[in-house]
Parts: sequence; structure tokens; C-alpha cells
Amino acid sequence: MPLILAGDTIDTVLKQPAPGLAERRILLGHVLGLTRVALITRSEQALTPAQAAGVAELFARRIAGEPIAYLIGSREFYGLRFEVTPAVLIPRPETELLVELAIDRLPRQGRVLDMGTGSGAIAVAIANSRRDAAVSAVDLSDAALAVARRNATCHAVQVHLLRSDWYAALSEQRFDMIVANPPYIVAGDHHLSEGDLRFEPVDALTDHSDGLSALRHIIRGAAAFLEPAGWLLLEHGYDQAAAVCALLDTAQFTEVQSWADLAGIARVSGGRRCSVTS
Repeated sequence: MPLILAGDTIDTVLKQPAPGLAERRILLGHVLGLTRVALITRSEQALTPAQAAGVAELFARRIAGEPIAYLIGSREFYGLRFEVTPAVLIPRPETELLVELAIDRLPRQGRVLDMGTGSGAIAVAIANSRRDAAVSAVDLSDAALAVARRNATCHAVQVHLLRSDWYAALSEQRFDMIVANPPYIVAGDHHLSEGDLRFEPVDALTDHSDGLSALRHIIRGAAAFLEPAGWLLLEHGYDQAAAVCALLDTAQFTEVQSWADLAGIARVSGGRRCSVTS
């Protein structure tokens, strides 16, 4: 554990060799309740014994690889601050593309369903930007739903949360749009044992199969819960766009296409439920 003692100043702590300087600032500011500017202007402030112990613990956990978001309990997503715990995935900037696409395509006073909501980041971001919309979200994890509920309350938005194994508990509800960021990492992928992913809930990362089983299930079942011409939008892996589009074509979706994130990677694919019934 890093050697941080009661009486050490903010300036002294920020000169620790690890973790990185930006991370030291975040963690120290979190423990002390100070902004980055305050850390500078109060650089000679001495740490209390409790503060020194708290900072040393967080530094050690970060050096061991634990994600910053779990250490401070939050992450920014789509301009909003979200509570995160080890029960949910950490929201990532790439997923903001899914939110943008959903907001642009959701009709006025539309009904949208977020599947596998986790922290509720997607559902809450949509509800916050589209106050006219009726937003529902499902997840199989009670712990995740509790986090999502707190995030919805924090941002004063209405999200109908339901415990469900994908569509299982939805009965005869219909939506103008379904969105999902399901587990899509292939079982055994080396990324699962690297970086932040080591600490995130594995069942939210991988389907323990070929990476497409959750996507297949969502696509196959979507038509029964979508209004005619309703959109299905799915986040997927960097190399899965062609496979997801093929699944959408097979399920007779129209306007099937993929959209690239800021890195130029095809990150979201989707289509519309056929508006003509045979």
C-alpha cells in the first residue's frame, strides 16, 4: 500500500509515484471532497489520519487495477453523472452513439424499451433528453435494477423498471423502439482478463458463447414487441456488424444499417420492423 501518512499535505500526496497524476487527483479529490481547483489552491492542507488511510487504500486498489469508476462510485455518461457499483457495467463513451441514434429516431411521445439496462445509463439518458417519451427498462439482476432506480431518481426522470429475462416478463406490451447493449464478448476472449473488464460483472460482458447469442435472442423476439416500423438498435462488438445485420435481414427488418462511433468502428446496427404484414 502506498505510504501516505496523517499530516502529509495535498501537494506531497500528489507527488506519489503511482497511480498516474490524473488518477491521483481524482481519488484524492474524492476522499477530501475537493475539486481539482481546490486541490491546487489548498495544496498545503494536511490530511487527517482517516483521510490518509482512505487515500492510501484507494491508491493501492487502483494500482491493483480496480476501475476508477468503482473506486469513486460514479461515471459520467451523456453529460450526466451515474452511480456505478460492481453489480453493473461501467458506462462507456462508445455507447453514447446508441443514445444519440435512439433520441433522433424515437417519435414524439414514443415508447422505448432498454434491454439489459444495468446502471440505467441508456434509459435515463434517453428519458432525460426526451421528457415526452415513455421509457421502460428491464434487467435480470435485482442489484442492477436497484442502481438503475437510484440513477433515475437522481436525475428526476420516469423510467419503468422491470425484472425480466429479456422479453419474458413483458406480456403484450408494444414499443416504438427497442435498444440494447447486451453481452457480446466471445467466451474466452483475452480482454475479459485484462484491464477494467476483470472487475466488471462477467455475465454482462459475455454470453459465454460466440458473442451473438443474446443478440440473436433479442432480434428474433423483437417483432412481437415492436410497433410496425419500430426501430431495433443494438450495440455490438467491433467485428460483429456484418453478422448482426445478417440476423436483422433474416428476421425481415428493413432499413438495416450500421453506424460508426467516433473511432470509426461500426458500433451500432439496427433496422425497422416491417410495416407490412402478410
